[in-house]
Amino acid sequence: MWDFSLTNAAKLMGRTSPFIILRLLVYVGIALAYILATGIGAGIGYGVTAMGDGDGSGTFLGGLLGFGIVSGVLYWAREYLLYLIKAGHIAVLVELLQGRELPSGRGQVDHGQKVVKERFKEASILFGVDQLIKGILRMLNRMVMSISRIIPIPGLEKVAGAINGVINTSLTYVDEVMLAYNIKTGSDNPWQSSKDALILYAQNYKTMLKNAVFLMVFMYASAFVIFLVILLPVAAIAALFPGSVGTWSFLSAALLAWSIKAALLEPLAVTAMMDVYFKTIEGQTPNPEWDQKLSSASDKFRELSQKAASYVSDSFSANTTASPAADTQAAKPVGGTSADTAP
Repeated sequence: MWDFSLTNAAKLMGRTSPFIILRLLVYVGIALAYILATGIGAGIGYGVTAMGDGDGSGTFLGGLLGFGIVSGVLYWAREYLLYLIKAGHIAVLVELLQGRELPSGRGQVDHGQKVVKERFKEASILFGVDQLIKGILRMLNRMVMSISRIIPIPGLEKVAGAINGVINTSLTYVDEVMLAYNIKTGSDNPWQSSKDALILYAQNYKTMLKNAVFLMVFMYASAFVIFLVILLPVAAIAALFPGSVGTWSFLSAALLAWSIKAALLEPLAVTAMMDVYFKTIEGQTPNPEWDQKLSSASDKFRELSQKAASYVSDSFSANTTASPAADTQAAKPVGGTSADTAP
């Protein structure tokens, strides 16, 4: 069975209520922006194509255009959503798992974001790390599941393919556990600590994948129940819009269910996985054999290794900049003249 406790994870997550409220505001706000833009676009499309003897067939196209505009805005904002909200929440959850006390109210959000900015000086660094981690995790799953190709059991390859698809879906929050390791270690080199986190994950992939799949099933089943609960009232509201409302009521309910999943269910899953991961890797060090396996199998892992090797932290740069001055000071005689140093 699984190695986590949803009750304990929920208790820990409840102690980060300022971030939960922030996530609800942001993700429900995104869902409402989608619904509003889609509804306005559908209304405009209907109005334009219903003029004269038109049949209002532009409803779908207008709604699609509104949906696309919001998607475009969010595409450019995704780095900062990760940087300021998800990563900040992970930072305070890591501290809770370590038994530390957290500030209350808005101070907790500021504290979490401060920790992230200390570890990742720019949003682009965190985003780049996150994208590489996701790609490497998908590759690792393919490598692990490739055993089905050499075992002569009829139908096993199709079953393995389906399982691989489920596992890839479960990785929507596993990558955040890798970021948690980054924050927990306090490393000045986010690329190196991400590499170590991935190797440790690979060493314990059976345990991690098992728990990830259990959590994914729970999370999506819960989201589906939420979707069913809100579908009826959303359909009643969607009926106020012109034209066919069946598609839009379904889409609106799905968006609201997604927002609740992102705000509440995903941090619950991340908290549970963080607890499993840190307990599993306790006392372990990255295995060089897994380093070699991942390097030979993944271009992205090699890229991560190169970035780790070439990365220069701010503290290292400051030390190397200061050292010539220190050497100069050390070379000067005390007192400022040679006579002062004569025996």
